Amino acid sequence: MKRPAFTLVELLVVIAIIALLMSILMPALSRARDLAKRIHCMNNLRTLGQAWYMYQDDNDGRLCHGNPTNTDATEWPWIRSPTGPGDPADPTEREKEGIRQGALFPYTKNIDVYRCPADARKKVVGKETFGSYSIAGGANGEGWGGVVQAKSYLGIKNLATKYIFVEECDTRGPNVGSWVMDLYKLPTKSEWVDPFAAWHRDRSCLGYADTRAEMHRWIDESTHEMCELARDMNFSAFFYPIPASEHEDVDFMASGFPYKSLK
Repeated sequence: MKRPAFTLVELLVVIAIIALLMSILMPALSRARDLAKRIHCMNNLRTLGQAWYMYQDDNDGRLCHGNPTNTDATEWPWIRSPTGPGDPADPTEREKEGIRQGALFPYTKNIDVYRCPADARKKVVGKETFGSYSIAGGANGEGWGGVVQAKSYLGIKNLATKYIFVEECDTRGPNVGSWVMDLYKLPTKSEWVDPFAAWHRDRSCLGYADTRAEMHRWIDESTHEMCELARDMNFSAFFYPIPASEHEDVDFMASGFPYKSLK
């Protein structure tokens, strides 16, 4: 007996139904994947925040240095600049070794918490990087813009409202410094000194001094443009200008920037 077979029309109908279901499911799956990466990133920053807090608790309130290039032997940086012999098969190994030698690694004991799973920087030979986060310069880091850095935990002005960790996108390669703002010029002149990252669509994760982590949504168009240029490693220079009509994002970051005082 001849077995029945699908007609061409029936096959087309089945294919159309599958395509329709995929079009419905794919956005939901994409959102679920993005949500998982956001949760992972916030957990990373909570872990780093707890390590940062425990370090000062074990050191009479003194903060670890927030600049990886710091060479002062009395102030242990949270991570060290890329170091070690390196591995030609893995250009980021020197950076990972610098993380392991940092002040916070004994508290985290996990190299993966230093990288956001959504970090999507364009891969450029000679600029390979692993770490996704930086410490804001006013938290015993790199001085800039009239900021007097806080050397101790209680030295941070308005402690409960200040972020410590920022998702940075240093277009030179690894995040080799602190993340800084030129607060001295505000509000007469606004510009981003360092580019930060918006790995979570139009949002970034921030880690605060009380060890909590929050996701912040960026508003200004110039902020989105700057983040896109940084992601594509197409940032020709620092000091990205902010139009006078756009101020929400820079005001938000200025209000939460940690420091002891302004000169």
